[in-house]
Amino acid sequence: MGPFAACFSPFEGLNLHWLLAAQAQARREHPFIIFEPFDRPARSISYAEFYDLACQLAQGLRQRGVQPGDRIILHLDNCPEFLLTWCACGIAGAVVVTTNTRCSEEELTYFYEHSDASAAITQPRHAALVQAACRGARWIAVTDNDAGEPAAFAAQPAAAERFDQLLSAAAPAPSPPIGPAAPLAVQYTSGTTSRPKAVLWSHANALWAARVSASHEGLLPSDVHHCVLPLFHTNALSYSWLACLWAGATMVLQPRFSASRFWAVALKNRCSWSSITAFCYRALAHGEVPRTHHFRNWGVAFSDPLVVNRFNIKPMSWWGMTETLTQGIIGYPHLPVAYGAIGRAAPEYSLRILNVEGRPVQRGETGTIHIAGQRGVSLFQEYYRDPAATAAAFDAEGFFNTGDQVTLLDDGSLRFADRVKDMLKVGGENVAASEIERVIAAIPGVEEVAVVAQAHAMLDEVPVAFVRLGAALADTAHDAVAALVTAQCRKLLADFKLPRAVYVVQEFPRANVDKIAKAKLKTMLAAIGDGPVTAENFVAWPPRSRID
Repeated sequence: MGPFAACFSPFEGLNLHWLLAAQAQARREHPFIIFEPFDRPARSISYAEFYDLACQLAQGLRQRGVQPGDRIILHLDNCPEFLLTWCACGIAGAVVVTTNTRCSEEELTYFYEHSDASAAITQPRHAALVQAACRGARWIAVTDNDAGEPAAFAAQPAAAERFDQLLSAAAPAPSPPIGPAAPLAVQYTSGTTSRPKAVLWSHANALWAARVSASHEGLLPSDVHHCVLPLFHTNALSYSWLACLWAGATMVLQPRFSASRFWAVALKNRCSWSSITAFCYRALAHGEVPRTHHFRNWGVAFSDPLVVNRFNIKPMSWWGMTETLTQGIIGYPHLPVAYGAIGRAAPEYSLRILNVEGRPVQRGETGTIHIAGQRGVSLFQEYYRDPAATAAAFDAEGFFNTGDQVTLLDDGSLRFADRVKDMLKVGGENVAASEIERVIAAIPGVEEVAVVAQAHAMLDEVPVAFVRLGAALADTAHDAVAALVTAQCRKLLADFKLPRAVYVVQEFPRANVDKIAKAKLKTMLAAIGDGPVTAENFVAWPPRSRID
């Protein structure tokens, strides 16, 4: 039992509905969500209006037969309907299952079946995919727009499927008794397994994420937080939206990041805060930057002088993950943070940095982050329907092994080093190499496969696949093999997981216990370079004096 297991919850007797109702009463007509769709008029929703709509939607869900504990797939791009559904599920006692809108049909089918969802909510652009992946759902509701853009006439949902039919005009029924430990949301996150794990959040988890994110960011009711990252990830959901809800601030929401539209929206709304990835600010650095703006801070992954020098904005560096709800490591903008560093352990958590022998690291050494908190409050509740993975994630003292490695610097701050897990970071998306390897290994004639990360100037990393062929593909041209692998991945995986190159090897380099030596594969990639991939770029192992 961990050190926080028997602690009294700071949110005893509270839930998400309480926070929504409290802010609707306190903030009333203050703008809560300003939705800025591309090339369309903005829509402003006050705190009171948002709460009323969420309650109507919760009543509509009940009328559709949704019971406390039922799982609802939410497959939407950034839009007000996403946030309203997330809250309505919480009010009704249902569990919202957020899914990446870039995922494939096969991936979505897994999410639907694994979560045992009973219904789904989506938009016209994704309706056919959701209908194919969620066969057996009791009902599927579809919005009448695609993240603010009018849907094509042929894609308009039938009357019975329209999302707005869920907005009930009936008097709200009394909410079911929902305690802070009740399940609220599931997010699927990549890990070491070939399938993403389902991270279950409780109501207390959401309240913790809201309170701590707002506190770390120093958000005030007068702040305007610019959100351009996808809401189906913890970053935007917790660091941006839940933080605004707790602080009583305003969130300006765009359908997705757009370098050409970013500054116009930010200036128009006098945005003072944003959580942003390196991909985003590197893209913005190539364009024109306004001489003046209203940003006080940007939340970023590490201390990067580019943010200060190019944009004149103080960066707040941080580290967190779906399982930690908010930031477990934080670098405050009013204090010096070494270049490349994240910051220091957040005071709300207990951190250990342990080397491979399980001992605390010394200055200059690298180790894995182990983080402790209260399960179901400051750490995720469990991996849904996977008790073995949940038990394996925690040690006897209740510390969660994150798999992320950091280096302890001389000043006591932490710099991200690597991932113990076989993970890639592709433009802000976490990708498990095993997910891609599972798909490629299923191709007849592929005997072995290994996926490694290749550095990329804009996306940080991109996946590259190495394959060893069996008899069924032995006489197949290498470019045909690459086309076959690419087609299979495009069919079964989200687009950001597609290998940027496919290389054929005669034999794999081996490490101990005959494992594939991925470090040597990365060395081979360095020899190949990052130029265009052609048939002449395919390689054989051991390496020769030139690339075959």
